[in-house]
Amino acid sequence: MGTEKKQYVIFRIGNDEYGTDINKVTIIERLLTITRVPKTPPYIKGVINLRGDIIPVMELRTRLDIPEIEKDDDTRIIIIDVNKISYGIIVDSVSEVIEIDEAQIESPSGIINDISMDYVNGVAKCGTNLITILNVEKLISELVTI
Repeated sequence: MGTEKKQYVIFRIGNDEYGTDINKVTIIERLLTITRVPKTPPYIKGVINLRGDIIPVMELRTRLDIPEIEKDDDTRIIIIDVNKISYGIIVDSVSEVIEIDEAQIESPSGIINDISMDYVNGVAKCGTNLITILNVEKLISELVTI
């Protein structure tokens, strides 16, 4: 019985690499004009108009308690689809799509000890790199209640 392999979109925030299941990603866009929405949490940057669809956008740095930096040409918005609803997450850059064997992903429970563990599915060892696999459904589910 072999282990299952999945494809992940790999992106960077600072010097760290993160991944999310490619099946949740619908499109990756350059930074677009974001319209601020009053009375939303600080990590919600606002909404974008993407080909006629209004999509809420989350600043992943703020959500993960990482200080914000100036946006540049590498900054991207990854559009995620959860339960047929689209959301955007802002990342520093998107580097590649890779296939990761499920056996390479270890549980974060021994590493992470706080609430942020809810947003992490595991940590994958890919050569000398460690990639934090994010649970985007959990990150996004909080937007639904806003």
